[in-house]
Amino acid sequence: MNSLDLPGRPEDTRVVVAMSGGVDSSVVAGLLKKEGYDVVGVTLQLYDHGAATHRPGSCCAGQDIDDARRVAETLGFPHYVLNYEERFRKAVIVPFAESYVSGETPIPCVSCNQTVKFADLLETARELGADALATGHYIRSAPRGDGHRALYRPLDAERDQSYFLFATTQEQIDYLRFPLGGLPKPEVRRIAEAMGLAVAAKQDSQDICFVPHGKYSDIIAKLRPGAATPGDIVHIDGRVLGRHEGILRYTIGQRRGIGVAAGEPLYVVHLDAAHSRVIVGPREALETHSLVLRQVNWLGDGGLEDIPAEGIELFAKVRSTRPPRPAVLTRSGGSVRVELVDGETGVAPGQACALYSDDGDEARVLGGGFIERAYRGAEAETMLSRLAAQPAHA
Repeated sequence: MNSLDLPGRPEDTRVVVAMSGGVDSSVVAGLLKKEGYDVVGVTLQLYDHGAATHRPGSCCAGQDIDDARRVAETLGFPHYVLNYEERFRKAVIVPFAESYVSGETPIPCVSCNQTVKFADLLETARELGADALATGHYIRSAPRGDGHRALYRPLDAERDQSYFLFATTQEQIDYLRFPLGGLPKPEVRRIAEAMGLAVAAKQDSQDICFVPHGKYSDIIAKLRPGAATPGDIVHIDGRVLGRHEGILRYTIGQRRGIGVAAGEPLYVVHLDAAHSRVIVGPREALETHSLVLRQVNWLGDGGLEDIPAEGIELFAKVRSTRPPRPAVLTRSGGSVRVELVDGETGVAPGQACALYSDDGDEARVLGGGFIERAYRGAEAETMLSRLAAQPAHA
């Protein structure tokens, strides 16, 4: 076996590298080329809307494509650019807008990996005769002893991208390779500098690459012009506190910029898209202990149907910046629930919930799902139910 756990010598092993134009994927290509692998670089052009193609921290457009091409020229391997703009728009941008308008907080990076990078690009790699597809993600994979591979958190916990990769299927995991999983980010930049790559000091890409200046409302207003429906800002106890210009300007857990003055700190607790209402309340109303998941991708041993009635203990991560926390996964009928032992705040429908074997740096990724419903405490749920039964003000 070679360093990628594949049979044959590196020079007889073709590897397609997904190149975003950033330092991480460039170093992956450089390391594999140095080892003697038959490297082919592929960059996806995903969008092109003016300022976003040249702003620092963008990805997969304009300057980034040029950067990837220059890296390939410097290192001496072929490089191709594939125009996936229409596919990306239909599979990622439009669903993102629809989810946001419905009051959810979507994670488009998961959808991008799920439908474009690890599906369409993986098929392209196979068409190019590649034995593997390598990316610059910070996550590890390793053989699990049964002919398949498993995913694990990376060495550099601060760069951990496993949260965004919970939807990776077993077939994809077996074909993918993540050479940076055992390297810290500073070392990656040092390697890029030693290789003479112009992207060695390039700024990292942002989480949502297609949103110019980080303003979600601009993208949504462009795709869904009539989506910003004004409505009431309502306290969870039923008091109408003010008006808003559209729920798409708010997110669950938000405190600043709500637009009402009160004698207590208020947070956005719920977005009632059906009645165009922004529900606010005290911080304790954000406390969440139970989640219902949809589109679950289970990567643990056995199938979901093998989970016992009492559930299994594991660890769950509901934000990319938070560590995995103790949880219990249960399955009843067609419903998959996650009970958060210590609770979480600011959890919203549409977000991802990634599952892990433990909370350590070498934890195995057990899959996850998208949050369909986040249940608050009993008192908050009672008040939200009471509000849901009340008609909105004209």
